[in-house]
Amino acid sequence: MPELAVIARVGAHKPLQAQGAREEKVIIQETPFGPSAPLHFLRYQDIPFIILSRHGEEKYSLAAPFVNDRANVWALKEWGVSRILSWSAPGSLNPGIAPGDLVLVDDLIDESRSGPGTFFEGKGIGVIRQNPTFCPDLRATMAMAMDGHSTPLHHQGVYVSVEGPRLETAAEIRKYRMFGGDLIGMNLAPETFLARELEMCYGAMCYAVNFAEGMLDRPYQPGILFEGLSTPEEIARVKKVEEAFPDLILSILPMVEIHSPQCFCGESMRRYKERGDIGPDFHTWIK
Repeated sequence: MPELAVIARVGAHKPLQAQGAREEKVIIQETPFGPSAPLHFLRYQDIPFIILSRHGEEKYSLAAPFVNDRANVWALKEWGVSRILSWSAPGSLNPGIAPGDLVLVDDLIDESRSGPGTFFEGKGIGVIRQNPTFCPDLRATMAMAMDGHSTPLHHQGVYVSVEGPRLETAAEIRKYRMFGGDLIGMNLAPETFLARELEMCYGAMCYAVNFAEGMLDRPYQPGILFEGLSTPEEIARVKKVEEAFPDLILSILPMVEIHSPQCFCGESMRRYKERGDIGPDFHTWIK
């Protein structure tokens, strides 16, 4: 059974297959929260892993607020995944993080409002410490794997998670910059919190796709990407890092495979187990 899963954007299995990863099966997993997105079971150099595309198999068919995060994370747990690597494309709130740069985020501000952010609705469990927000072991492993890569890499960053699907106003961006945000996107919450509730490691590799609204004077241009927030030069840099996605993921796989976790992610619910609130089988936790 695969220990690692990659949650990425659209049709993410295809470039990995083009780089030699072999697909063994595809499953849509039924869960207590509805069906998951398709799970592509791949194998590379005898290392099994799963890849899941949040926003659809073709094009951008499912906007962030409508992704069934609970079904997706539950399905990965169902198939034995213990570590999740997230690949996402936020905007930059930091002048030092340019479009096309990679960021291993280390903290998060959750500004979402309406989506279910827990598996334990109506229950007295799930009050879990969130520091570190992302698995430190998985972050360190990703950093080692990317050492020497040509793409600029930032080892820290605060991700502001908003609901969408609209982009933010200039006033909102000023607020989030005052909060200390470096990136803004719609994917990492509640994913990382749900993974913590099921005692899974979760690490996020982000690549900035644009400077956020109001940071630079960018005139509105109907009909083009983000209505003109990005210049052609910035779009070219982003395309370059998107093309590097399979190489980055496939270089991380062997290091994750040989690295024995030293983190506490797998003990997030230990207090509730020792108290007798829940048993060892996660399937029984939500009944």
